[in-house]
Amino acid sequence: MHDLSEGQVIQAGFLDGPAEIKNIEERSGYYQLEVVLQEDDEYRTPRLRPHQLGEIELVDQSPEVRTGNPEEFFLGVEAHRIRLAHQFDPMLAVSVSQVDPLPHQMEAVYNHALQMPRLRFMIADDAGAGKTIMAGLILKEMQQRGLVERVLVVSPGHLKYQWKREMKERFHTNFTLVNRDVVRSHWGENVWEEHPKAIASIDFLKQDDIMKTLQGSRWDLVIADEAHKMSAYAYETEERTKIDKTQRYQAGEVLSEQTEHMLFLTATPHKGDEENFRLFLNLLREDFFAGQEQLKEAVEADENPLFIRRLKEDMRTFNGDPIFPPRNVHTAQFQLTKAEMDLYNEVTRYTRNFYDQAKEEQHFAFTMVILQRRLTSSVHAILSSLENRMEKLEEYQTYPQKIREQEEKYREVLELTEKEIEDLSEERREEVEQKLEELTIAGNNEE
Repeated sequence: MHDLSEGQVIQAGFLDGPAEIKNIEERSGYYQLEVVLQEDDEYRTPRLRPHQLGEIELVDQSPEVRTGNPEEFFLGVEAHRIRLAHQFDPMLAVSVSQVDPLPHQMEAVYNHALQMPRLRFMIADDAGAGKTIMAGLILKEMQQRGLVERVLVVSPGHLKYQWKREMKERFHTNFTLVNRDVVRSHWGENVWEEHPKAIASIDFLKQDDIMKTLQGSRWDLVIADEAHKMSAYAYETEERTKIDKTQRYQAGEVLSEQTEHMLFLTATPHKGDEENFRLFLNLLREDFFAGQEQLKEAVEADENPLFIRRLKEDMRTFNGDPIFPPRNVHTAQFQLTKAEMDLYNEVTRYTRNFYDQAKEEQHFAFTMVILQRRLTSSVHAILSSLENRMEKLEEYQTYPQKIREQEEKYREVLELTEKEIEDLSEERREEVEQKLEELTIAGNNEE
């Protein structure tokens, strides 16, 4: 009889038939065995006296078991258990992540996104629905199933660090923030090949040299936060319908071609332009909807497999209680004083005058619109904006060379469209609008 150390697996002609003996533990003069019978997969833990061990006939013992370290054997078995765990726990990601998902999150992840053999899907719930948690659960579940290894998260610049932190803290997955400095540190290499789990801003990816590196890399999964920023617009000309693709949209096209699975997250998928929406969905599945009519019919019939959208009013806890308080919107009317009316008229005259001069330059024109918005906000807001603008214009008069530096200093802001500015977070939008307030259409001191 061979020594049966803990962790060995042998075949034994004992009890009711051939069995795998998993463990032997001595207790008070008895030996306790953990046995799985091969004939019916029945699990037993018989207690044997020492003389009964001699009745066990060793049928087979693989070289791996005979020479293996029991601790390594245990780790190997544990690795197989983890690898196959998703087959026994259909919501494994919930168990291994630091999250307490809500019903609408579970529905989107397990009833929609993960039902697709090739995940090309958009979660377009209202803001505050926890789309980052849903994306993390999808990522974790696909990792557990061995479907993804190389993952790229595309987000607005100000959300990169939040994504990195939440993926680490909630889902135990480390990502690398890729920016220009990281690219320089990998000179002569494809930075994406060196970092299989990366986070980058869409404005970084849209640059021509970076897009070329993306074309040389394959991804298993791309997650695009605030995905609606990748937009394209169609307009009619005398000859044909022309499509104007923003740089962000072109980056989205490259990513769509270079990845197997793609997940979009956005709270504002539709901008009131049906064709813009159809072109946006083309990034998920090209020409899935041949035209606006097909898309409209699919949405109205609730037979659209590409996205799910739930409003805050529809979101409930497991007890059925509303997650968000009800929203009641009404218009409050008020009467302006004579001084307030005079201020309103003067600001309106100022904005109209410069709007007419700058209407060919959309960013300068938008600057004037911002001033009128400040006026409707409060007297303090418009006063602050006008003071800031006066201060900057006086600086330009003192240092006229700074007028020529505008384009370089505000390059990022000037690349944003009015719709894109509207979609920014409140904090980021305030920052951008403050920079726009400093712009001038003047090209020299005289102007």
